[in-house]
Amino acid sequence: MKPYLLERHESGYLLFTINREERRNAINYEVMEGLESAISAALDKHVKALVITGAGDKAFCSGGDLSVFHELRTESEAYQMLSKMANILYKLAILPKPTVALLNGTAVGGGCEIATACDYRVARTGVKAGFIQGKLAITTGWGGGTLLAEKLLPHNVMKLLMEADKYSVDQLQDMGFIHAVYEEQPTVAIRDFLTKTLELDGEVLQAYKSILISKWKNSHLKERMNEEVRKCAILWEREEHHRQVEIFVNKK
Repeated sequence: MKPYLLERHESGYLLFTINREERRNAINYEVMEGLESAISAALDKHVKALVITGAGDKAFCSGGDLSVFHELRTESEAYQMLSKMANILYKLAILPKPTVALLNGTAVGGGCEIATACDYRVARTGVKAGFIQGKLAITTGWGGGTLLAEKLLPHNVMKLLMEADKYSVDQLQDMGFIHAVYEEQPTVAIRDFLTKTLELDGEVLQAYKSILISKWKNSHLKERMNEEVRKCAILWEREEHHRQVEIFVNKK
């Protein structure tokens, strides 16, 4: 089964689906490459928006696949993987089209980082999400913490990162992380959320997005994301991180 799906919808958006439901839509190297391909495909002039979601209704994305990434032990090994994904999320953040994370299920860890890289986050009723990396004795490592600081008020950024907990949709809406909640089918939710946006000319959408992109580039967003990656890689190598991952895996 292909680990991701890419579909173009007639209304003008591209839908990327992480298709690893049996692994709670965890990210591996194939999904990374698929996401990068989706970002490139979204540059097509006929595409007005990019939507990212997960297969099924249990998980949007559970972050990095521990069965793959727990094999990385050293700072150098971790940095190679972390920086690869951070570069992809930077490309996602500065994509000159509106982007939407459709949270069809739980989003934790790196899943929240992917969602944060998108312009909007739309979640199903009852979904929970959280930056739980701290419980594994590491920080956000794909640049998600830096991106979060660009998009939320400082006290909410600190709460989400430093409590390393999962929150309800209502709580996440109050903090400004979730922009809309749906109960119907995901395709209906996206259609409703993007209807007015997709009615506009694509050049207009790009012009507005460029305002944010210019701001982020001038504030050295990419360099700041990379600094976050380096700090996470240092923490990754520590025995405490590997011990906490072992505990987490054994709980499951």
